[in-house]
Amino acid sequence: MGISFWLSRKWMPARAATTITNSKLFIRHIIQRITWPILLLVFAIIGIYVWQLTGHRTVWLQLLAMAARWMILIRLCLAILHGAVPNGRFTETLERTLAATLWVIFVFWLSGMDDNIIKVLKSLKIPLGSTSLNMWTVITAVITVCMVVVGALWLSQMINNQIMQASKLDLNLRFVLSKIVKSLLVTIAVLLALPMVGIDLTVLSVFGGALGVGLGFGLQKIASTYVSGFIILADRSIRLGDRLTINNFTGYVTKITSRFVVLRNANGAEALVPNDNFISSTVVNESYTSKALWTSVDIQVAYNTALPQALAILQQAAAKQERVSTDPPPSSFVVAFADSGINLRVGYWVTDPENGFLALNSAIFLEIWNRFKEAGIDLPFPQREVRILNTDNDPIRADLHSLPNTPSAEPLNEQQKMTVDTQTSHDEPKT
Repeated sequence: MGISFWLSRKWMPARAATTITNSKLFIRHIIQRITWPILLLVFAIIGIYVWQLTGHRTVWLQLLAMAARWMILIRLCLAILHGAVPNGRFTETLERTLAATLWVIFVFWLSGMDDNIIKVLKSLKIPLGSTSLNMWTVITAVITVCMVVVGALWLSQMINNQIMQASKLDLNLRFVLSKIVKSLLVTIAVLLALPMVGIDLTVLSVFGGALGVGLGFGLQKIASTYVSGFIILADRSIRLGDRLTINNFTGYVTKITSRFVVLRNANGAEALVPNDNFISSTVVNESYTSKALWTSVDIQVAYNTALPQALAILQQAAAKQERVSTDPPPSSFVVAFADSGINLRVGYWVTDPENGFLALNSAIFLEIWNRFKEAGIDLPFPQREVRILNTDNDPIRADLHSLPNTPSAEPLNEQQKMTVDTQTSHDEPKT
């Protein structure tokens, strides 16, 4: 055992290369897992042959050979399960549980207790109407169906890996083929496994009718979601990395499943949107034909600014950024003559909108600030003027004088006549 373990570690190191494909990685994983038990079996057989020549008993060597054969079977099952079920905490726990169960079964078989356990299980009856099933039949049926389904999942995973590596196919088409292959293989596996355990498929006709009624009523929403998933994958209206807006939520597509689509916004929040929403609702796909997005920033300048120079600075500040597209180049515009200044806008196309806009806009504003300071262009601030005026021709004052028992309006003193100006930046005509 020691020599075979040392040789297996020397010939097949535990760490596999990361540059090989998935299929080669799986084959390497299987070879790595069964190298030690195969060497152990070979050395045990050689030991049995040599030990028999000396006239000694070989009971322990025979037990070692049986344990090596059983270990090969267990590790093959675990390797197939590892390839069929996605990685995660549940996978590791399932593999350990399965390995422990198979070793317990081996001990029962080796000790001869398996016959007694089978007799007890066969004596336990489960009544089903006019017929009955024993626990042994139920357990073997469940194990058989699980083995066939796991084999189908493993085969579908191998085929899916080959499909996903086909770079000539569109990504959405690869997803569609992958899901179709998996569904077909699992369905065929169940249909093959049921007759193997003695279940007549004609019985499923009643179940199929009931399932159709259930889909028409209770499962209508679920069926619609799954069918919509295949539709949006087939028509390629939504792809991974697209920027979508649906139900006032904007985010990037990070995952497409048969039931929902995962959208992730710039804050890290993720929305799981059912697939049927993309069929029945209006979806804004900002990257349907092109990944680049158009955005703009606004800025205000004083009224004494040379507008052509300011517009040129805005274009140059945006074009200086690496993330801004040069075809078409940035454009600047005069938007409005506002209360405190003239509103300008610079628009540009962002080549990688998935990286956000805050840092890019900040860099553009900083560049504009520096260039405006060099050119002597002022950025106005909001202003308001409050004026208290004294005029004898005011119609309101004349009406007050004509009212009976109304004291005459006192003339305003010099303090009331003063004009209060707050934060003025340019002159306006006096009234």
